[in-house]
Amino acid sequence: MNDKIDSIWLQSFYCVYLCNSFTRASEQLEIPSSNISRHISLLEKQLGVRLFERSTRKISVTEAGSQLYKRTYHLIASLNEALDDIKTNNNTISGQLKILVPDIPILADALSAFSIQYPTISISCDTSLDSKLTLQDGYDVILSFSRGKLADKNWIAKKVTSWKSAVLASPKLIEQVGEPNSIQDLSKLPCITTTTALNGTPWKFRSNNSTTPLTLSVTSKFKVNSGSMAKTAAVAGVGFAILAEQVCKKEIEAAELKVVQLDIEPLDLELYAYYSNRTLVPPKIQAFLEHLETVNAS
Repeated sequence: MNDKIDSIWLQSFYCVYLCNSFTRASEQLEIPSSNISRHISLLEKQLGVRLFERSTRKISVTEAGSQLYKRTYHLIASLNEALDDIKTNNNTISGQLKILVPDIPILADALSAFSIQYPTISISCDTSLDSKLTLQDGYDVILSFSRGKLADKNWIAKKVTSWKSAVLASPKLIEQVGEPNSIQDLSKLPCITTTTALNGTPWKFRSNNSTTPLTLSVTSKFKVNSGSMAKTAAVAGVGFAILAEQVCKKEIEAAELKVVQLDIEPLDLELYAYYSNRTLVPPKIQAFLEHLETVNAS
């Protein structure tokens, strides 16, 4: 029987009970009084009892009506309060934010600033670059690097920033093996690649005659899953590395790394934020996405 009772019937009943008037209940609920009468009649028919005694001049609640109000109103009030609390909490920037990000200083600074700005958000950050990890692993947002066209994903990809890339090497390594002038020369020299991020090899370069990037398979005996480790290895002379110039600014200025000028430039390194394709993006995720707009190459 209960599943045949419409909640709007009960809402009309409570309002009539409290207002002691069909007219005032109609004004408070902002629906026609005829609708109020119909709701009460349907509820009475379903319950098999009279809830109100009606006359041309006044109404009075029956014993059954009084019992219905006293036994159920606090339940509906609690339900409405819970729904209001959930709605309020969902509109506040709080809760836990689980994210997967590359381990680079610029993003570490951005995350720290975000945490200070929103102290009501609890951040759980993973720096693994395992390409098999997805939003299905419980992450709210995944930050990932890409060069060139993105693979088709079943979630939203928002471009955060773009950094100019360069092939770099230590002066000591260049002195030992020579400085390449073309990507063909580079393919024969020792290089540092990644084990997971950007799928390691091949490296991607701009094409002068096509929108499709040129790819280059390089020789690598040193593979890492961290841009910081790749930079450290490049400074040590392990091999040539393709990195964002922004993250190597100090090393370039200190002459620990040199930008290698080739016949073709590498594609820019682009940082994307992936998040679930939802109609309503939770405020904590929306705030984080907006904060990421402050991450730039300046």
